[in-house]
Amino acid sequence: MNKQQTAHIISHTHWDREWYLPYERHHIRLVQLVDSLLDKLEQDPDFKSFFFDGQTIIIEDYLQVRPGNRERLERHIREGRIFIGPWYILQDAFLTSPEANVRNLQIGHKDARVYGEVSRIGYFPDTFGLTGQIPQLMAQAGITNAFFGRGVKPTGFNNTVSDDGYESSFSELLWEGPDGSKVLGILFANWYSNGNEIPVDPAEAKVFWDRKLSDAERFAATDQLLFMNGCDHQPLQTDLPEAIRTAQRLYPQTAFVHSNFADYVGAVAAAALDRGLSTVKGELRSQRTDGWGTLVNTASARVYLKQMNQRGQALLEKVAEPLASIARLHGGEYPHHLFTYAWKTLLQNHPHDSICGCSVDEVHREMVTRFDKSRHIAEGIVEGSMQTITQAVDTSLFSGFGEDALPLVAVNTSGWSRTGTVSVELDVTRLYLREGLPLEVTASRMKAVDLDGRVLINERGTEVPCTVEDLGLSFGYDLPDDRFRQPYMCRKVKLTFEAADVPALGWRSYAWVRLQEGKGSPLTGKVSLLQGEQVLENANLRVEIMADGSFALTHKPSGKVYRDLGIYENTGDIGNEYMFRQPAGETPLTTQGLAAGIRVIEDTPYRASVEITHEWAIPAAADSLLEDEQRSLVYYPERQAQRSTATVLLKLHTVLRLEQGGKGLKIESFISNTAKDHRLRMLFPTDLAASTHRADSMFELAERPNEPAPEWLNPSNTQHQQSFVDVAEAGAGLAVANLGLNEYEILRDGRNTIAVTLLRCVGEMGDWGWFPTPEAQCQGEQTAEMLLIPHDGDVVSSGAAAGAYQFQIPWITAQAELQPGTLSAVYSPLRWSGKTAALSSLKVNEDSGDLLIRWFNMEGKPCELHLETDIPNTGFYKSNILEDKSALLDCGSSVALELPVGGHEIVTVGIGLG
Repeated sequence: MNKQQTAHIISHTHWDREWYLPYERHHIRLVQLVDSLLDKLEQDPDFKSFFFDGQTIIIEDYLQVRPGNRERLERHIREGRIFIGPWYILQDAFLTSPEANVRNLQIGHKDARVYGEVSRIGYFPDTFGLTGQIPQLMAQAGITNAFFGRGVKPTGFNNTVSDDGYESSFSELLWEGPDGSKVLGILFANWYSNGNEIPVDPAEAKVFWDRKLSDAERFAATDQLLFMNGCDHQPLQTDLPEAIRTAQRLYPQTAFVHSNFADYVGAVAAAALDRGLSTVKGELRSQRTDGWGTLVNTASARVYLKQMNQRGQALLEKVAEPLASIARLHGGEYPHHLFTYAWKTLLQNHPHDSICGCSVDEVHREMVTRFDKSRHIAEGIVEGSMQTITQAVDTSLFSGFGEDALPLVAVNTSGWSRTGTVSVELDVTRLYLREGLPLEVTASRMKAVDLDGRVLINERGTEVPCTVEDLGLSFGYDLPDDRFRQPYMCRKVKLTFEAADVPALGWRSYAWVRLQEGKGSPLTGKVSLLQGEQVLENANLRVEIMADGSFALTHKPSGKVYRDLGIYENTGDIGNEYMFRQPAGETPLTTQGLAAGIRVIEDTPYRASVEITHEWAIPAAADSLLEDEQRSLVYYPERQAQRSTATVLLKLHTVLRLEQGGKGLKIESFISNTAKDHRLRMLFPTDLAASTHRADSMFELAERPNEPAPEWLNPSNTQHQQSFVDVAEAGAGLAVANLGLNEYEILRDGRNTIAVTLLRCVGEMGDWGWFPTPEAQCQGEQTAEMLLIPHDGDVVSSGAAAGAYQFQIPWITAQAELQPGTLSAVYSPLRWSGKTAALSSLKVNEDSGDLLIRWFNMEGKPCELHLETDIPNTGFYKSNILEDKSALLDCGSSVALELPVGGHEIVTVGIGLG
């Protein structure tokens, strides 16, 4: 035993807000914990400090019930006895968007500063794998370390380990991100509870410490040993000072210290300088393990939650924030208070036991409500911002088509110019009920409104192909800021058309008008993207649908044909919410060769859609052995259950949509699920020669091997994705983008097939006990949306990555008034270019009032970022993810900026608004 070693004992509790109990049941225990902590800190100076699990929401949750204890809590924080931050919540890194991770850090810092100092601890104790860009995020936030419990395999001193990026001899290591950022990594090699419930009794303590010291020494690179005194929802160990004194008497040559993370990190950093720590690089996904404990299949548990999260994140960060920023530039309000509330509500669904879908049913019911609440706030912000914008857009160019011209704008809040199909609802005319007309007269007048003779035109007066749906008599209301609500009756129509070349972060104006003689350019001839009922074709793609509903996709620029796409695969699942387990020996079922119904459901000049239907008999559930194994807590890889012989019909409706200017094929899947204990995927064979692939992750297109490591025993090799996954060879590639479908697998079938999980249905939570979760069977109507983007083999330079990112972002459309205005009919306040850069966010900083724009470099080679603006400003500056001003940029003017961006760098630029 090292005679000079120090045992750092850190008191904490790992606080899952909700998990095997509903939130409020855990909430009660939290209040009890903090009550006892405050009492202990005040009664015993030898109880030095306590760590609040790296998340400031603990403070919110406690003060919600104990507001009278705010002063006591704040005093102990300021005195350095309670350590808080840096996060708002402890999130799952792979299932939450890059910007959600940033907002989590920003809000955690902001809230922590209210009470005292922010803990500079990169804390990920139980995160289910770690994304590769976390070292850069930590470095930009001024954090030099990362503590984590998963992702790297510790090997100990008896193993010779090469620095292959996935293993470490020591619990201390260096973690390097793809951009080169490095942090000191601390792996909880003996878990974050290795110092839990330390005995006071000398005999018990001797047994305890003999084992614990040996375990820690096995992995520690230095004489500074870490012991975490706490665990999940662990009550406070109030006799810890006595336990430490007992340990000190038993082991006089070891210094036992009631420590904290800052002191421990300082001691380790000083002691590890000459120890030659291993360097691990990039993503930490437990790649060098047997594959049974990665918890990766939380990516497909309760897919409906992931889909709601994708919609909520995209609406907040990719629509509401950019629109509110543009509105702010033109006299509108940037509602920081509403954004904070909406983000906090959304982030409360991002803890690893929440967004991962691996809790009891009550937890996930409450999550649905939170998703709705956050979305409703975002929708309100969007509506208010659009009102400011549409009131400023100059639509007077349409006045020559008569006073009854109905202008509208199509808004693109993505980072690239965009073409696509949009819909907008227009009030053709209104009658307010304040006019006092009898309701039957009002209704009669609205029904009599003439809709004939109208066409849609763009700002150049050119007619745009458009489908008009008469929505008939409708009720609506205004909510003025200065008076009571104003109800009205109106005649409403819905227009659907292709919005072409709408500028990034900008809009293009249109109008529905009566085409007058000598004005406008009328359409001629019938245009269709269909060739019969089973072939769709535009300038870029040809889609040929087979009798079983599968299809061949031809990428016309490269001539590459992808065959057997869109086949469904179904297998049993006798695992749990954490991990998938296919019954031993089962052969997957597929729809290959199963006759499908095929019919055209849309045929317009701008889009064609074909519906494919299947009625598929699959096993109704697992057999009766599964519940017995679940109740007996049989470890899921060792289960012997099979699927039942009884069958039910799985009804599938698949819609293929091809747009006139589209470079991708949209797939919508509608699933009527009555089966249990199964998984449904869609298969996309690529037949491309590639040993690796790329998957969208947090500020990174991560490159991953198609084949798992030699240690991998799990037959399944599913992995996480954010927006898309891509397989490519020289000259050809296929990207599959998704909306909230976070799990995929590259099959080892000789075809490099991309398999995307659409639905996974299980009946238990899993982990440490028997927790039935019938709602995780996901019965009823389910949906899935994807976009197939074939390309020339480079997912970035071809624009396929940009197309996949745009797929995440909804179009925004709105009716405008016929009016002069200060903003052009086609407009964007910012123009930028950067060959391998991707725009991540546009927002206004609450403290400075400046505009903050963030990009990340999708590639490892540097690129040049060019930014132009006509916004009056006081200059550009480079910031970080916390949006601190770091360096003014000498760009020579206030209208243009040239900025070099390093490989995989996350770069934030501020524009001073004065």
